[in-house]
Amino acid sequence: MPLMGLSRLSLVAVGLALLITAPAHAQVSNETTSAVKLGPSGLPLPRFVSLKSSRVNMRVGPGRNYSVDWMYVKSGLPMEIVQEYDNWRRVRDAEGAEGWINQALLSGKRTAIAAPWFKGKQADLPLFADPQEGARTLAQIEPGAIGEVELCNGTWCRMRFDGHKGWMRQASIWGVYPGEAIED
Repeated sequence: MPLMGLSRLSLVAVGLALLITAPAHAQVSNETTSAVKLGPSGLPLPRFVSLKSSRVNMRVGPGRNYSVDWMYVKSGLPMEIVQEYDNWRRVRDAEGAEGWINQALLSGKRTAIAAPWFKGKQADLPLFADPQEGARTLAQIEPGAIGEVELCNGTWCRMRFDGHKGWMRQASIWGVYPGEAIED
């Protein structure tokens, strides 16, 4: 139920999703990364990033000589890096597709997708004014909508969807690990 005439946010297709990015200064807390192994880049594996460009090829192997398996046409789409090789990153998208993307096309800005597992179903998710059940609902977010992650406390994340800022349960989004804390 949209409030004050807010439109329902929807990811109808990857190419039609909203461009939303997180602040460049958002950092993952040391508590979260201490149990995670580091890749050759010195950064944790696995980790979430987002697409920097609005046209990104995902290849079947780590190099330009490998065929393109998928083309993403939406910047800001969250991806999970699961492996590193030279300047290539093996990534996984919210639907489970895996392949290789050049690191230059990825950003450390954190974004997340609202409950992509409910996409296409009438199961809107509340965006709350405060990080607690029963808080005032600011908007209803449709599954599949992309939002920027501002911070997370391990249970709740402060998100921004199309300029509307509020809190969403961390378990309701793809792009942040369970229990992960992200500081602004």
